[in-house]
Amino acid sequence: MVRDTDPIQLYLDLLKKTVSHSLWEDPGRPLETVIYKVHPLLRPFVKGIAALLRPFHYRLVRHVAFTPQERASGLIWPSVGETMIGMKRLDNLQFCVESVLREQVPGDLIETGTWRGGACIFMRAVLAAHGVTDRRVFVADSFKGLPPPNTAKYRSDEGDRHHAMQYLAVSKETVEENFRKYGLLDDQVVFLQGWFKDTLPAAPIQKLAVMRLDGDMYESTMDALTSLYGKLSPGGYCIIDDYALAGCRKAVEDFRTQNGISEPIAAIDAMGSFWRKSR
Repeated sequence: MVRDTDPIQLYLDLLKKTVSHSLWEDPGRPLETVIYKVHPLLRPFVKGIAALLRPFHYRLVRHVAFTPQERASGLIWPSVGETMIGMKRLDNLQFCVESVLREQVPGDLIETGTWRGGACIFMRAVLAAHGVTDRRVFVADSFKGLPPPNTAKYRSDEGDRHHAMQYLAVSKETVEENFRKYGLLDDQVVFLQGWFKDTLPAAPIQKLAVMRLDGDMYESTMDALTSLYGKLSPGGYCIIDDYALAGCRKAVEDFRTQNGISEPIAAIDAMGSFWRKSR
């Protein structure tokens, strides 16, 4: 039963379900994209079979049965769809963006770590749906995956394996095309390509109203907080996608302690958390 007849909300609800691929079953993850999970001795065999099948438009896939709860909470890595954050975190993102629009909190929107671009596409859609033309969406990513741990500087990232996950590396051209598919690629979308330590300090951002950090690691999270939090307007939101991950959580705790941040952190789901800046 349709509970909301507002065209804006109907559009945004449909878009959330689309970018998260919640309307369809997941067809399975191509095995060559999760090769790091295969025993090292079997990897050449898997790569060889995948290469042989490719000209015939076949792929080896790993099928996993996901529960509706896992999908809603973003606990899966979908093979298709533009985001893996799930409906609960998309609902939270909509709440945050619409709150700052309604209350006229000044600033742009940013996501650091965007994968296929789904959350940024959705933020741009919220602006478009509400007729907002004076705010930008910044899309910050290396577009080649995560960096190897710099354990000399960030001990909390020791043993982190995100850099080995080729599945997380999505090119800038692919993300641009995803924006284009939804009719949302325009001059209100700004790409920041490179490691956060290189791009964020000099990013052309004066104020932020919503910052969504999805960097997984201590280093990526700390780099984003250090460069961006001072630009977050009072009344703006800081969303931490990976708060359940030890390295990310430690970076948040360290940064909040070092900067005397006392606003309470609220859980979004099993993974993500957020807080609203009061001063």
